[in-house]
Amino acid sequence: MSGSWRLDGVDLARLDRLASRIALSLKTGDVLALSGPLGAGKTTLARALVAHLDGDTEVPSPTFALMQQYETPRLTLSHCDFYRLQDDEFEELGLDDALGDGALLIEWPERAAGWLPADRLDIALEETGDPGTRSVVLTGHGGWAPRLERLRVLAGFLDHTAYAKADARFLQGDASTRSYARLVLPDRRAILMNAPRQPDGPPIRDGKPYSALVHLAEDVTPFVAVADALRARGFAAPVIEAFDLEDGFVVRRIWATASSGRSWSAAATRPELWSAAVDVLLALAAAPPSEALPIAGHPPYRLPRFDAEAMLIEASLIVEWLWPAVHGREMPKDLRAEFEALWRPHLEKAAKADPGWVLRDYHSPNLMWLPDREASGMVGLLDFQDALSGPLAYDLVSLLQDARLEVPEALERAELDRYCSARNAQGESFSSDDFRTLYATLGAQRNSKILGIFARLAKRDGKRGYLAHMPRVARYLERDLAHPALGDLRDFYAREFPSAADLPPPSL
Repeated sequence: MSGSWRLDGVDLARLDRLASRIALSLKTGDVLALSGPLGAGKTTLARALVAHLDGDTEVPSPTFALMQQYETPRLTLSHCDFYRLQDDEFEELGLDDALGDGALLIEWPERAAGWLPADRLDIALEETGDPGTRSVVLTGHGGWAPRLERLRVLAGFLDHTAYAKADARFLQGDASTRSYARLVLPDRRAILMNAPRQPDGPPIRDGKPYSALVHLAEDVTPFVAVADALRARGFAAPVIEAFDLEDGFVVRRIWATASSGRSWSAAATRPELWSAAVDVLLALAAAPPSEALPIAGHPPYRLPRFDAEAMLIEASLIVEWLWPAVHGREMPKDLRAEFEALWRPHLEKAAKADPGWVLRDYHSPNLMWLPDREASGMVGLLDFQDALSGPLAYDLVSLLQDARLEVPEALERAELDRYCSARNAQGESFSSDDFRTLYATLGAQRNSKILGIFARLAKRDGKRGYLAHMPRVARYLERDLAHPALGDLRDFYAREFPSAADLPPPSL
């Protein structure tokens, strides 16, 4: 399996942009083979690739050392030049070991043709008749074929935006399959979201996959629609400068005050941040979503309802992943049926209560502190593509029981009290007692889901860093289950799951 992409008339500036786009895709185990005659630009491209992976590192030619290694923030890149390679030197290079630790960038790869893996990206450069330009033919073999096609489509998308000539710099993403890059021009900056449409996966219930059952976004349409709807209501959602719903690309402008903005995690010890974030939720409660959210040039998007079945499937992740890690076997069917029977009446009641926006991931990784702005604009909203219409308490729980930051219980109680007082003052039909029950119910549901997800990330995906957050999430869960209305669930969890002090279990 292979695929090719040809570019003609490539000058040095365009070659550098190509390097920045290739660098976005690199990962451990990759082999890039650069071929072409002397002077075609192989070393120029190689140096640009290293620079885009490792800032402004000075990159010498490796001709006489044969291999030069660079420890970049993402991976170890080994730059090889085999022009003077002798047969007795090849085995001493340790290419297999280097490939296990990072990626290989090889000039004159024909001298190592017998070693080259079937999965690789070939880049052939050749000078043209026009001074200072060359043709470049990229050929992806094996697993690189679809990756090269994605890279070609990405470049084509950017070519039709104001960022066609922008430098693209990799940004660390989240636990999802989306990837991000910072687009940099002398006078403007933006974020590129690369989110190919995700396959539904195997059906798990009623002939539907997990994403459909819990209403997760499978393309960028919800992000574009919700961003525009939030901005129309005065909230600090990103400006969408360009998008492609079919191929899954979004360019969103960085806030004008981003130079003075701070990530939430970096400033989260300041109580005023939490108050500002709660104020945003109060404003959202007063500006509910419309039935259909417009998208320029496309049919409107309708927010899914956060129904009881979706809530139950999410909560069930704790019995699918954490319970087996604790007990060493799958949960028996009768016990699973008891779990669902206990949860269902609580969730059916919650799904009908106090409806409005559910941004769904309203917590520290997805918020930005913008102190130069006023009112709701001080809290930048970054991630809401899984937004729903449902109980307003969900986002308050997401904020005040943050899975990645320790929120003191006193602060949580104070902000919950303030929220209830403000909602009462709005003159609506609002019951603080009912809302607190709803808050506890949705907190128990959400924290059950998160514990299951963290167990899954560790067990299935090898992402063990999330285990450090499990005791915190379990303490939140215990706090929620202490509500008098959740006594039946509290008894079940006390019987079947370890306490926060005993997490994570050794099997994870």
